[in-house]
Amino acid sequence: MKHIDFQASPNELNHKVILVTGAGSGIGRQAAITYAKYGAEVILLGKTTKKLEAVYDEIVEAGYKEPSIIPLDLKGATVKNYQDMASTIISEYGKLDGLLNNASVLGALSPLEYVDEGTFDDVMKVNFKGTFFLTQALIPALKLSSSASVVFTSSGVGKQGRAFWGAYAFSKFATEGLMETMADEFENSKIRTNCLNPGATKTNMRARAYPSEDVSKLKLPEQLMPSYVYLMSDESKGVNGQSLDAQPK
Repeated sequence: MKHIDFQASPNELNHKVILVTGAGSGIGRQAAITYAKYGAEVILLGKTTKKLEAVYDEIVEAGYKEPSIIPLDLKGATVKNYQDMASTIISEYGKLDGLLNNASVLGALSPLEYVDEGTFDDVMKVNFKGTFFLTQALIPALKLSSSASVVFTSSGVGKQGRAFWGAYAFSKFATEGLMETMADEFENSKIRTNCLNPGATKTNMRARAYPSEDVSKLKLPEQLMPSYVYLMSDESKGVNGQSLDAQPK
């Protein structure tokens, strides 16, 4: 449980370049700001430029290193978009030390017999297909780091199926499989790969999934950050192929 109680030093992520997907809101936003707080140069990726600009402003106003913005929607992006992005990152930064694959969409919660093709395709494109091809494109940049960390966002419904969670659950099971495959493939290399399940957190996605829930009982994104910082720090160098929970079970 070391990651849950991890206490980072003020310069824990100095000299690291970290890309965060879904950086405009929720956990992605908080992770980006937190990584910047601990010294990282952060690349903000998301579909809504206005939200990314707000996060950019918050980071700059706090006196942290100036981040970069990449407006990109994983639902509509192509493999070439990801490859061009990776080339730009290598030319501007010379490497990538961390990748937080945080962007996800919920889709519609419904019985299996009512899961429609459009919803299925949208969820799988963002949560799995887009996430994979973005990660694939960034492997050359990650190889240029002396210690690179890739973190995929998982879910409890990606470890044990749950009624009515449909495409979202499928996508998270696939994400767990992708993480394990990549971790095994890059074992004994400078790239480590893990999953992190944030658990019940006060976000807009959670509110859509559980509209009648008592939100006062939920963790705030900032309360989960020890785990997110730990996995990006050199303290987690020996951690690979793990599916961790950001909240105690």
